[in-house]
Amino acid sequence: MVLITMMFLLKKYGWSNSHSGSVPFAIAAPLSSNILEWHYVVFGAPDTPYDGGYYHGKLIFPADFPFRPPSIYMITPSGRFQINTRLCLSISDFHPDTWNPSWTVSTIMMGLISFMNETAPTLGSLSTSDDEKRVLAKRSRDYNLRDKLFCEIFPELSATLREESEREQANSTPENEADRVPKPAAENRESSSLTANVLMIAGVVLLALAVRWVIINAS
Repeated sequence: MVLITMMFLLKKYGWSNSHSGSVPFAIAAPLSSNILEWHYVVFGAPDTPYDGGYYHGKLIFPADFPFRPPSIYMITPSGRFQINTRLCLSISDFHPDTWNPSWTVSTIMMGLISFMNETAPTLGSLSTSDDEKRVLAKRSRDYNLRDKLFCEIFPELSATLREESEREQANSTPENEADRVPKPAAENRESSSLTANVLMIAGVVLLALAVRWVIINAS
């Protein structure tokens, strides 16, 4: 049965086509060591709180796929789904009664993206604000780059994200240096203020001594 499933998957979604981007805002690929475990990346769509985010997850197919649906997991924090938790969707193994054997990996990915952009609750979902989702979207790139498996399965994407991160770090350096420039000036202002205070006190003391001298001599 596993052999049949592997042949079905490879025939319908060949290794070379798994990264082709046939589904907008998503790519998917199987593990080289296990055809029944596929990993995907959903790209946050424009005009959504996920814009700019990269969401890594996995599909675990049963040995008798396509007759039964896969388990669906999200690995990257998104604010929409709990991480490393089976998601209860109409296209997942939570609902074998609604599963259609003609559905493909592409169908599953389109269904997942559609549900991700909704707000309906389900087992494995989260309730967060759009602002929280935007923050997680910004953090998702670096989160995924720390994931060794993500980098192994999606080397081209990982290289692109790493270059993007390095460019941002390089561009942020002048700003950091500029932030440090005013510090000596502030220190100089403090030093000047201290000197002025000392001179003022010295002047008051001298004035007091002069007044005393005048009084003594007048006596």
